Amino acid sequence: MAAEAASTGRFGRIINTLEETIIAYIMLAMVVITFGNVILRYVYNSGWIWGLELTVYLFAWLVLFGISYCVKVTAHLGVDAAINLLNPGLRRVSVLIAAAFCIVYAALLMKGAWDYYAPFAGMDATTGRWFPTGFANSRDQGWYETSDIPLPAFLGFLEGWFNQGEAYEKLPRLVPYLMLPLGIALLLFRFVQAFILIALGRRDHLIASHEAEDAVEEAGRKMQEA
Repeated sequence: MAAEAASTGRFGRIINTLEETIIAYIMLAMVVITFGNVILRYVYNSGWIWGLELTVYLFAWLVLFGISYCVKVTAHLGVDAAINLLNPGLRRVSVLIAAAFCIVYAALLMKGAWDYYAPFAGMDATTGRWFPTGFANSRDQGWYETSDIPLPAFLGFLEGWFNQGEAYEKLPRLVPYLMLPLGIALLLFRFVQAFILIALGRRDHLIASHEAEDAVEEAGRKMQEA
């Protein structure tokens, strides 16, 4: 039910496809880079010096994508012992309240993510302690680079956009750090989506379902019957 509910609307299906495709490619890239470095090190006594740093960034991307993906498939863990004691109506209200708090939390994270990332892209961070009240001039940190990852040729345009035409020696940090606001924005989208689906009665929970417990109980019954 959760998977079906999460795929509502054309926009939702597009996001689902992009999300799952990117996650798959990130995992593939991490495996290829790590395995390739092992072969190069132990067979040829060489290696990709940028491999470790890139794998770390890819893992961070995977985590941020995974947070929102787990909201979609209800894979996050939680304690629902008290909620399960309520009748269906009160249970639904409780889940909606929890989803509303999650939306507020994700919105706060979104502000923090943007404020952290904006200077690396030569943009302005927001003002206000909790919620954005405007924008303020931020220190331009677009020239900050990664330690070892080279700049791919197809990203050469970034030098004119973010580094005043000066050549980058390495990949600018604004590229890997972009995942921070994107990942939190996707998390916010997933919580809003979950709230709407719960309100419409097309989803009944935010956290992991009890399919595993049901499967264990079913297996136990079959063993007793045998």
